[in-house]
Amino acid sequence: MSRAAGLVRPAARELALVLVGTATLALLGQVALPLPFTPVPVTLGTFAALGVGSVLGSRRGMASALVLALLAAAGVPVLAGWSAGVTASFGYVLGYTLAAGVAGRGALGWSRSSEGGAGSVARRALVLGATMLLASALVYVPGLLWLRLATGASWAATVGMGLAPFVVGDLLKSLAVAGLVPVRSIWR
Repeated sequence: MSRAAGLVRPAARELALVLVGTATLALLGQVALPLPFTPVPVTLGTFAALGVGSVLGSRRGMASALVLALLAAAGVPVLAGWSAGVTASFGYVLGYTLAAGVAGRGALGWSRSSEGGAGSVARRALVLGATMLLASALVYVPGLLWLRLATGASWAATVGMGLAPFVVGDLLKSLAVAGLVPVRSIWR
């Protein structure tokens, strides 16, 4: 095998994994429930970002989310309802990059600590759950900033449109992914 072929195969594999992650984000993001009082729909996008980061790792998960954001900004219909564009909820799409990165680190930490026997299962599960909650919360940072800029709403109205209706769902999504990470490590 030539040196070039030896470099192309791993690069092609990496690209394929990132594109599978992007497709997963786009497809799970289609599970959406529009709310009448906000331009931000309830979706499985955060769940997908946490899952993609956990399965593919931080680097690939972040790349997958970034590709999703670039495709949406370029007009490719990959967002909820097969929509596209830099809409009022686009900041949350950017936040998926942060969430995938932190979730990937959390899953890696779980895998490493389970291999080395570091700490009790309960302690490691608590740390993993907290990491997934942090990852999910990071989606709100660019999400709320972007929503406020896009709508011109006050901070109180922005929180009412872009945070309050989603906290319970994101808590459940975070805990669901945290519960799936140990199962994933069994398959490895």
